[in-house]
This record gives sequence, C-alpha cells and structure tokens, in this order.
Amino acid sequence: MTPAKRLKELIVQDRNNFDAAFPKLIETAMAGLPSETSSAIAHFEKNIMHNLRGGKMNRGMTVLSTWRLLLSDKTPSDDEYDSAIVLAWCIELLQAFFLVADDVMDQSWTRRGKPCWFRQEDVGYIAINDSFMLEALVYRLIDFYFRGKSCYKNITRLVHEVTYQTGTGQTLDLITKPGENFVNFTLARYKAIVKWKTSFYSFYFPVALALYMHNITDAKVHDISKEILLEMGEFFQIQDDYLDCYGDPAITGKVGTDIEETKCSWLLVQALQKVDEPQRKVLEENYGVNDPAAVAKVKEIYSKLDLKSIYKKYEEVSYQKLMKLIEDVPSELPKEIFTQLAAKLYKRDK
Repeated sequence: MTPAKRLKELIVQDRNNFDAAFPKLIETAMAGLPSETSSAIAHFEKNIMHNLRGGKMNRGMTVLSTWRLLLSDKTPSDDEYDSAIVLAWCIELLQAFFLVADDVMDQSWTRRGKPCWFRQEDVGYIAINDSFMLEALVYRLIDFYFRGKSCYKNITRLVHEVTYQTGTGQTLDLITKPGENFVNFTLARYKAIVKWKTSFYSFYFPVALALYMHNITDAKVHDISKEILLEMGEFFQIQDDYLDCYGDPAITGKVGTDIEETKCSWLLVQALQKVDEPQRKVLEENYGVNDPAAVAKVKEIYSKLDLKSIYKKYEEVSYQKLMKLIEDVPSELPKEIFTQLAAKLYKRDK
C-alpha cells in the first residue's frame, strides 16, 4: 500500500472515530453538573445536538488531518489520539458558537439546510445564551483533556486570541454600513472584514491547533502557515459571497441573504468599481431592501456587469497564487496540509 493510500484510509478512520466520539463529548460536557440544573442540562443537550450535527466538519477534520500529517511515521498513544479528536470537536463547538450568534444578528432563516436554532420552537432569543454555553464548553473540554500537558498554555491562548479576532471581524462587518453612495464599501474594508472574521478562525486556527499539539512553536513555521492560510481564507470568503448569490441552497445548505442584509459583499464591491451612474442609482435604491423585486434588480445589475466571469477569472488567478505559496513551503511543513485544504475549496460550487 502506498503512503498516500494509507494516509487516505487513516483520514477516513479518523472521521469515523470523530463521529463516534460525539456521545462521549456530551457525557463529558455534562459531567459533574448538579441535579438542580437538570432542566438547563436537557436544553443544553438539545442545543448541542442541533448545532453540532449536519455540517461538513471541515475545521474539525482539518485539525485531525494536520495532526495526522505532522505525526509522520510515529504511532500516537491512545491518549494523544483521543485528545486530538476532542480538540477537533472543540473547534466545531467554537464554530457553532459563532454561527448561532451570527444567525440571530443577521436574522437568518436557514443553517445547514434546516431552520436556524433561534427559529426553533421554544428557543427564540434564548439562543444568545445558548451560544455562550457552546463557547464555555470549549474551555471546559480543553481544561478537562489538556490541563497539565505542555501544549495546554499555547492552545488556550490561541483559542482566546482567535475568539477575539473573530469578534473583531464580526464587529467590522456589522458596523460597515453603505453610507452615502456606498462610500464605506471599499475593497480595503472588505479584505479587513474577511481577514478578521473568517480567515484566522477558519483556516489558520485549525492548523495552528495541530501544530501546538505537536509542540511546534517556531514563529517562522507559524508565520509561513499564517501567510498561506489567510490568503486561503480570503479565497474562501470571496467564493462564499459568490455562492450566496449564485449557489444552489441544496449544496450550500443556506439561502443567500447578503443583498437583503446590506452586506459588504465582494460582488457588490466589484460592481461599484464598474457601474455607470444609472446602475449605481439602482443599487442605491435596492441594495439592502428585503423584497424579492429589489433583490432581482440588484442581481440584474450583477448580470449586466458579468460578475460571474469576473469571479471565475479571480478564482483561477487566486488558486494559482495559492499553489505558488504552497510550493515554497519549507520541508519541515508537509505541503499536504495546504494542498488538501485548497482542493476542498477549488470549484466548491460543483
């Protein structure tokens, strides 16, 4: 069996073990809680079951696949393997925390192909507290499984740092309003939002967690990884903005609402660089209006500007740039860490 085939088998095995560990995760989460909180515990279990199931688990699996690649030929102990799986679930819990809160803020309708948590019967704005509980569980599990280990301090610090970075990005996103003539919707502001809201936690974070599990703390290694992964995060978000408008909800798992929510979207930023005055007026009158007719008018402008072709060109150029960065990775970092992620992103709408 070739090393590549063996690695593929191990990754499939890791996903199966990751899924199988879910009941134990809930059991550990509830351990030691007093009986007087039983009704809260029952609600918390529903919260976890709804918000941690149904996704692709890309971030969690990136933790595991990176950790696996960094093992090289070493065989991990049972404790090391269990800890890696727990850490993979921790990043999914943090993701769930962000998404539950984000859906409330955006008043979204669907998530992963089903109604958002806050739209479930008897939930509503209790979802805000539920998001806090999902975040708290991350630290509860890290403390339970990693306290006393050499990587504990770096992992805990990283989770705090990334939560802060993502909150900063969410703030940038929420306070960025069009202003007169969309003056605030610039490419520079868009890139800042993407970097802080998405790139750190979706791309650098899972890889850095795996690096720290192996006690790889060299600043150069982290800096090189960060450069590639932040670039990848920007690629992902631009792709996500495109799919919000043109993607199939059956594939993406949600109905796009960037236009109705007045988002500083890559598509709008591109459109603003190309519109004539009559087209700009149409955008000013209809962007951010929660009405199908208004949304259709915005999309008609996008169509006239042929933003689909502009995106396809961007996708090719950006992907080639990523491949060049990955090619120059030093030998101590397996290139497969990055090529596997890039392969999941390229042509994601297919």
